[in-house]
Amino acid sequence: MSTLEALQDILVREFKLTREQLAPTAELNALGVDSLDLLELMFKIEDHFGVKIRDDTPSNLLTVSDVVVYIDGLLAHPPAARATAGEDLLPNQRS
Repeated sequence: MSTLEALQDILVREFKLTREQLAPTAELNALGVDSLDLLELMFKIEDHFGVKIRDDTPSNLLTVSDVVVYIDGLLAHPPAARATAGEDLLPNQRS
């Protein structure tokens, strides 16, 4: 299943949208997804894709495609890779 299809599944299930509404170019605000909904969507993305969103939700997520690119970026840089560089270690765990 592609990232787009998985995101569409989440949006259909959680936000009661239809798959026909969820073309890659569909604008989130036109779909009724406001900033609070986007925050909720980030939690759903974390759960579904097994990623950790550490920063605030980016303000440049305007379309369904933007969210797909964001997810793919998270998947390309998993937290385990950062942990080996020492970023996720507690201060007393660093050498």
